[in-house]
Amino acid sequence: MRRLPALLVVVLAAIALGACGTKEDEVLRGESEASYLDLGELKYQVQISRPLNPDDSEDRSYLVGLSEADRELGEGEEWFAVFVRVQNENDDPDAEPKPVATEFEIRDTQETRFTPLELGDENVFAYRAEAVAPGAVIPVPDSPAGQGSIEGSLLLFKVPTANLENRPLELEIRSPFVPDDVATVTLDV
Repeated sequence: MRRLPALLVVVLAAIALGACGTKEDEVLRGESEASYLDLGELKYQVQISRPLNPDDSEDRSYLVGLSEADRELGEGEEWFAVFVRVQNENDDPDAEPKPVATEFEIRDTQETRFTPLELGDENVFAYRAEAVAPGAVIPVPDSPAGQGSIEGSLLLFKVPTANLENRPLELEIRSPFVPDDVATVTLDV
């Protein structure tokens, strides 16, 4: 009978500690594109990454909206697409929308870095850095990017073919709030 109060204290302490979330619970590193990464109050996931073939009718639609300077590939370059999904899991309808990341880089094993190209408004698949409302996702489910088989918004890169061999390639996503917070995912090339 004397052990009951002590046991009760231990059980209550375990419940209290188990309910506390910590920064260690956040996932900032993904070993595959299926990983959900926690950055700020949003979850990021790479749906798929792959080289694009400009002769393929589907892939051509991803190349819409490039500036005149970016339309042509240089000698030995390839188009490389990363399709990203962002989710605000906050279910409080009165909560403020959360800004999404605007800084992305692909890094190879030689520490060469590539940034995405800017795509014009006419590209309906492009990642747009808009705030995400509570319970919402990017891409918007009823948009072309959200309804397609990929269900991700496009980040488009020009990458030298030789650098695609410097694997693994990693996508780095920088927090819009804390510049030192960077989520990283290994891309399946």
